Amino acid sequence: MDQQSQLALILGPDPIPFETLVSHLMSSSNEQRSHAEALFNLCKQSDPDALCLRLSHLLQVCTQPEIRAMAAILLRKLLTRDDSYIWPRLNISTQSSVKSVLLSQIQVETTKNLSKKLCDTVAELASSILPENGWPELLPFMFQCVSSDSPKLQESAFLIFAQLSQYIGDVLTPFIKDLHTVFLRCLSESSNADVKIAALNAVINFIQCLTSSSDRDRFQDLLPAMMRTLTEALNNGNEATAQEALELLIELAGTEPRFLRRQLVDVVGSMLQIAEAESLEEGTRHLAIEFVVTLAEARERAPGMMRKLPQFISRLFAILMRMLLDIEDDAAWHTAESEDEDAGETSNYSVGQECLDRLAISLGGNTIVPVASEQLPAYLAASEWQKHHAALIALAQIAEGCAKVMIKNLEQVVSMVLNSFHDSHPRVRWAAINAIGQLSTDLGPDLQNQYHQRVLPALAGAMDDFQNPRVQAHAASAVLNFSENCTPEILTPYLDGIVSKLLVLLQNGKQMVQEGALTALASVADSSQEHFQKYYDAVMPYLKAILVNATDKSNRMLRAKSLECISLVGMAVGKEKFRDDAKQVMEVLMSLQGSQMETDDPTTSYMLQAWARLCKCLGQDFLPYMSVVMPPLLQSAQLKPDVTITSADSDNDIEDSDDESMETITLGDKRIGIKTSVLEEKATACNMLCCYADELKEGFFPWIDQVAPTLVPLLKFYFHEEVRKAAVSAMPELLRSAKLAVEKGMAQGRNETYVKQLSDYIIPALVEALHKEPDTEICASMLDALNECIQISGPLLDESQVRSIVDEIKQVITASASRKRERAERAKAEDFDAEEGELIKEENEQEEEVFDQVCLQIKYVVGEILGTLVKTFKASFLPFFDELSSYLTPMWGKDKTAEERRIAICIFDDVAEQCREAAIKYYDTYLPFILEACNDENPDVRQAAVYGLGVCTEFGGPVFKPLVGEALSRLNAVIRHPNALQPENVMAYDNAVSALGKICLFHRDSIDAAQIVPAWLNCLPIKGDLIEAKVVHEQLCSMVERSDSEVLGPNHQYLPKIVAVFAEVKFSSCSIKFVLTNCCLCLNCLF
Repeated sequence: MDQQSQLALILGPDPIPFETLVSHLMSSSNEQRSHAEALFNLCKQSDPDALCLRLSHLLQVCTQPEIRAMAAILLRKLLTRDDSYIWPRLNISTQSSVKSVLLSQIQVETTKNLSKKLCDTVAELASSILPENGWPELLPFMFQCVSSDSPKLQESAFLIFAQLSQYIGDVLTPFIKDLHTVFLRCLSESSNADVKIAALNAVINFIQCLTSSSDRDRFQDLLPAMMRTLTEALNNGNEATAQEALELLIELAGTEPRFLRRQLVDVVGSMLQIAEAESLEEGTRHLAIEFVVTLAEARERAPGMMRKLPQFISRLFAILMRMLLDIEDDAAWHTAESEDEDAGETSNYSVGQECLDRLAISLGGNTIVPVASEQLPAYLAASEWQKHHAALIALAQIAEGCAKVMIKNLEQVVSMVLNSFHDSHPRVRWAAINAIGQLSTDLGPDLQNQYHQRVLPALAGAMDDFQNPRVQAHAASAVLNFSENCTPEILTPYLDGIVSKLLVLLQNGKQMVQEGALTALASVADSSQEHFQKYYDAVMPYLKAILVNATDKSNRMLRAKSLECISLVGMAVGKEKFRDDAKQVMEVLMSLQGSQMETDDPTTSYMLQAWARLCKCLGQDFLPYMSVVMPPLLQSAQLKPDVTITSADSDNDIEDSDDESMETITLGDKRIGIKTSVLEEKATACNMLCCYADELKEGFFPWIDQVAPTLVPLLKFYFHEEVRKAAVSAMPELLRSAKLAVEKGMAQGRNETYVKQLSDYIIPALVEALHKEPDTEICASMLDALNECIQISGPLLDESQVRSIVDEIKQVITASASRKRERAERAKAEDFDAEEGELIKEENEQEEEVFDQVCLQIKYVVGEILGTLVKTFKASFLPFFDELSSYLTPMWGKDKTAEERRIAICIFDDVAEQCREAAIKYYDTYLPFILEACNDENPDVRQAAVYGLGVCTEFGGPVFKPLVGEALSRLNAVIRHPNALQPENVMAYDNAVSALGKICLFHRDSIDAAQIVPAWLNCLPIKGDLIEAKVVHEQLCSMVERSDSEVLGPNHQYLPKIVAVFAEVKFSSCSIKFVLTNCCLCLNCLF
């Protein structure tokens, strides 16, 4: 039967074929299900009215609940406003019938799960049509249901309210008084737990959709009734309902924490009481803790609020500490046969760890450290090993959030931890080592610089604990943490002892210990670089032996780590030392690559990274191996994300999967499972491709045609940040490789047209990705990459591409300003305190880093458009600059940061320098700012301003002449400043001297040359800014060569000074001398 005949049958008068189609859509047979999906889609395209009516009919008459449920789901999908939204295509009678059936079925459906699905369908449709008054019967129906005596109808109405709030809050706002009454009555009077939970859900969703704080405040009196929903469920022993209530209250705490402020003491007190109740299920207690921690984390909406409750912070800290005691001395931990370092750890212990970390990060060290100082000593003084262990774990967990305060007490912290290195219980010693490792990361490099003489010997000693291999392995891991924040100068004196200990562990330890030793050796080599050459001959044979011999499946990670270690050691000691072994290692790698490895073999990922390190070490000598390396690397980079999508209420829970690499998130009514191991392999491969392009330059050209189409789409790969970062970093490298290959005649006959095509592919894609990028840090990386791309292919850009870049700069400036305003608003909040001020200051500093990068991009993507593009477009770019002016001018304000002012000045400097006479029209607007900024308190701003003054002096001609007097006064203030030659001020001084020289050169008729020129001469030589030094001293050479009377002085009286300047330059350090050869020639001429 052809499809049209099947279609006629399915949508015909007999209901059975359609019911069969719906059942086949649920079939476990892929073939049957795919065939049914094709027919269903054909129905949707051919006759959507008949399809919707059939589904509605099924809801009414089908006796099988699973078929009715599927019909509700299918109808909801059809009525979802997306690309295949069919509601507008339905005729009015069909629309009316569907709405009527849905409301009537809600009233008669008895199956709870199906009733919920009907509510979902109603909410989905209503979210689209209710704002346009497309369903006037719905709100009266919902109010009728909540006012009825039927708990089922009340619950259904509240379920719809909850889902609709975010879409139709404005529609519901006029009914605030009625809704308040309904919510209060049901929360206070209903005896049905399901109704109360549904009402709680509706209230919380409605509160979140209210934009006015006064409207939200009208619901404040509901909070006691909302909390009673929770307490009554607990008192009735109904913990499942209590957990639902807690999850909803957690959502409220995260989104509208200020709603809880007036009753915060009661609410938080109740939650801590639940958390302390050991008779309750762990899941319930954990949710209560999650509520309090979520409130602490809601700093953007309620800054400082939780710090107003120090007694509760102390109480919560005590609860979390007790949870850390829930640990068993599992025999598996001691035997160390498995990698499982969590042996003996419970869910209580894990929650305690995680929440201590989050609490410290959200509240800061000034709040948490006093509490820890009060509670931890008792734990350390107790006789039970679990309490010692808990104190050390807590110290490690709070270190990141309390770093600034803990650094001030570093002696006390380090001593506390190192004293436990000698504890009688191995798990306590492990925890002490763990703490040192974490502190090395969070408190470095201060810890490394001040306590290396105590920490490194202690870790070396811990490696001798052969009775406890986990302690040994963790000591090796802590060496890794310590060395990552350590200079070669600090590490080198300890290398003899550490390397010899690690070699012993490599030979005699259990596999876990060997793996830890390999990782530590790799890190030590990476940190010590050429200092590691001394140990190379002793270490490399062991590493190669593991690589060759560790072939069993149980040894896969050991072999992978040996590969990592070999490649890092090779990079540390350099090509000459590593060359012979590198060839042997690459032969092993080629052999491994040719073998059939299992999909979960870690060797694959480690091998990708090892090849890249070998490439970095060997440089162009690596090119012969590229044909082996690239095919599997491209295959890994092209991996599709392994995604599983199910209904959020599906019985087939993805989380039940045994695959630990599967992570799940819930979005709306969908549960999405993502296999992270696939994403990590993909990210590694993308990073390696970038690495090869960067290292091999033009040698990478043969692979560009395959790599570019692989990486460019990944600029918008939102499943994994590292994939996007790698793709971003690769963009300029690909362009650079192509350009160099063309320039050096290595492009296989291709010319500049190829570079233009590649640029046209990459730059618009980068701009588009930047526009959609949600992560600020990646935005900064994208701007960096865009800047580099423009520098490489600027002359090849067309006007439309410049336009898109300029538009994106506008968005970047606007977004950064918006984030700054949000932080300013938080500072006005009623709970704002000094600690919050410190945290916001840190955020502002981080934002400034991003903003600095953003502004550097503005300088580069506007300034470099004035350095690379303006060199091509010249004055043609100025219309774009005019557009940007309204975005840039606010950056000159005194209320802006020094960095913002500096960047704004630099942009004008570039415009003035590159556009010359065409930029004179901007002088009236910008020169007053420049002149004022010459005496800014910030030396970087002063430098940019006096440099700009020099540019305007050179190119301003008659327009600048009236300003010469004020310019001299401003420059004199910079040059005569008592601290002008201090390191932080010398660049501003040098640029001021250069600007003064330009006034002497271009506006001599406007100055008292007999005074000003000798004053300028007396400032020479300048030594800080090499670029300006070259300009200034070459100007002096020119003046001497043409016997300038003012510079030589009456009767050549300034000649000794000139000779002294030239002599100082001639005999100065190479860093100055190499740009000043003309001075030497001039010096010879004078004698």
